[in-house]
Amino acid sequence: MNPGSRHVLVTGASRGIGRGVAEAFAREGHALTLLADDESVHSVAAQIAREIGAEVEARCCDITDADALARAFNDIRPIDVLISNAGIELPTPLDDGSAETHRRFARIIDVNVTGTWQVMRAALPHLMDGGSVVVTASIWGRTAVPGFSAYVASKHALIGLTRTWSRELAARGIRVNAVCPGWVRTEASMASLDWMAEQEGRSVGELLAEIEAGQSLPGLMEPDDIAGLYVYLASSAAHGLTGQAIPVDRGEVMA
Repeated sequence: MNPGSRHVLVTGASRGIGRGVAEAFAREGHALTLLADDESVHSVAAQIAREIGAEVEARCCDITDADALARAFNDIRPIDVLISNAGIELPTPLDDGSAETHRRFARIIDVNVTGTWQVMRAALPHLMDGGSVVVTASIWGRTAVPGFSAYVASKHALIGLTRTWSRELAARGIRVNAVCPGWVRTEASMASLDWMAEQEGRSVGELLAEIEAGQSLPGLMEPDDIAGLYVYLASSAAHGLTGQAIPVDRGEVMA
C-alpha cells in the first residue's frame, strides 16, 4: 500500500455507482477491495488496477449469505473506509398479486436492508477507529414514487440505519453518512425508467423530459458525477459530518 493511502472496501462494485466510486478512490491513490455477487468483479478489479495503477483485490459474495460474508471478511486487512453500496432496484407494484412480485419484494428487502446490516456486522471488527462508512441510499429514501414499494422502503430504512450507526459508532470516532443519488445513468435506473414509461403509456423521452423539468439542473448524472461526494465524506475534510443523508440529485429534492 502506498504511504498515506487507506484501505477502502466497496460493495456492489462490479458496475454502476459502485464501480464509479471504486475508480474515484483508486485515482486518489487508495488501496481497494471490491465485493460483488457476480464473478465480473474480478475483471473489474483487474481493469482498475491496470488502468489507474491502484492496488485492487476482488471478492465474490452474496451479501445475504452470512456464512459467505464471514468467509469473505475472514482474512481481510483493516478497513479505513467502508462504502456500503450493494443493492437491487426493481418495481414491486402493489396491485400485482403474482408470486414473482412477492419474491421480488422479499429479495429487495433481503439485499438492500438485511444485506447491508450483515455487511456492517461483518466489517465492524476490521473497521479502524476514526474510519468512515458511506451508505448508498437514494433520493427515493427521502421521497417516494408509485410502483417501487420495496425499493423505496429499503432506502428509507438505510437512512435510518445510517443515523442509528452514527450514534452507535461515535465513541470509536467512526462517521457514518448516506448519499442519496437522484437519477444516475446506470443499468438499473434505466430499466426503472423503461418500466415507468411503459406503465404510464408514454415514451421514455417524454418521461425523461418531465423528470428533468423537476430538477434545477437538467440532464442525468453519470456515476463519476457523484463519486466525488463519497470521496469527500470519507476524507478528513468531512470530519464534522456524521448521521447525514445527503442528496445529490441536480436539485430535484430540496430538503
